[in-house]
Amino acid sequence: MDLEANMSLLEDIKIIINRNIDLKKDLSDEEIEEIITKAVFEKSRETYLSVTDKQFLISYFFNAMRRLDIIQPLLDDPAVTEIMVNGPDDIFIEREGRISKLNLAFVNKERLEDVIQTIVSKVNRTVNEASPIVDARLEDGSRVSVVLPPIALNGPILTIRKFPDKPMTMEQLLAYGALTEEAAAVLEHMVKAKYNIFICGGTGSGKTTFLNALSNFIPADERIVTIEDSAELQIVNVKNIVKLETRNANTEGKGQITIRDLIKTSLRMRPDRIIVGEVRGGEALDMLQAMNTGHDGSLSTGHANSTKDMLSRLETMVLTASSFPLEAIRQQIASALDVIIHLGRLRDKTRRVLEISEVVGYQDGEIVLNPLFFFNEEGKMSAEKVEGALVRTENPMIHTMKFKMSGIRCKV
Repeated sequence: MDLEANMSLLEDIKIIINRNIDLKKDLSDEEIEEIITKAVFEKSRETYLSVTDKQFLISYFFNAMRRLDIIQPLLDDPAVTEIMVNGPDDIFIEREGRISKLNLAFVNKERLEDVIQTIVSKVNRTVNEASPIVDARLEDGSRVSVVLPPIALNGPILTIRKFPDKPMTMEQLLAYGALTEEAAAVLEHMVKAKYNIFICGGTGSGKTTFLNALSNFIPADERIVTIEDSAELQIVNVKNIVKLETRNANTEGKGQITIRDLIKTSLRMRPDRIIVGEVRGGEALDMLQAMNTGHDGSLSTGHANSTKDMLSRLETMVLTASSFPLEAIRQQIASALDVIIHLGRLRDKTRRVLEISEVVGYQDGEIVLNPLFFFNEEGKMSAEKVEGALVRTENPMIHTMKFKMSGIRCKV
């Protein structure tokens, strides 16, 4: 149904609903839906509505009153992976790696703002003109980013990154061709042997998805603490798990809990492993120190265009939080990290593991990497499809002591 062409119909049904609803009574979803259904059928007596139109209108008004309005069907669609609302009139989605604009619009800017407030209030976050930027999440774990005017010039901006109901497994990633069975087996052994692993890549390259897949290899009898800005990780096979989430400051500028605070707190919780969803700033120092003080097997992610890029970014992050000399920082990074995995989103929109490198150590003022696997593109170059696979290099793995200590035989 074309909403713009039927604005008067929508307004008439809205009037009937308001007339029949008791604002003093706390109504259940079933009662609200019954009132909406009666209003739609009442209107259909004077205006012809097909069965499809009636179903659409009932769903439309119920979503507007109790759920997230016109974006609710997009959230319910498993094929949609990202929803991008650039103001009330511009709505884009990502489906199967392709971005397209929808012929949808909120009634007005105020209605979009109401939806945003509904989302952030459920996770005890605040967003307004004084504090116009916030990260939040939906009940299903979907990640939400909000930017309001005056920072956003074209109206309230709402971006929702959806995640599947069940976390993607390594078997599924293998089926998609994201990596090879050989590389997956090596990574499984590395996780079980408690190597410290860092996953890097660009936006949308699949870092969180890959971190979830790797976490499935963690032995079920271990205790894990996860630390995130907005809870996204879906670790299902470990029962002894503590999930921590940051908190923004209140309107008075008090009560902020940062990732740095949570990392320090986690050290007193007797974790076997600490998983930091993503490092962006000074918390990199605390993460590295945790890895260097007996918390082997820790996992984390960060934004970077290559493994070497990630090392440079970590140096910069630590510099923002300390006055350590660069040499000391590099030594800290080299001793804390064991393996760096680089993910990429290729031109055909597929997500692949592009490199797996061992962090060998610190030598001649530089952190030394030992590439173990790299993505090799094969066949004719094409924009539509990238053909290639993750290839094992001839470099033997140097630091194998953790394999020996854990009794794991792994030929790398």
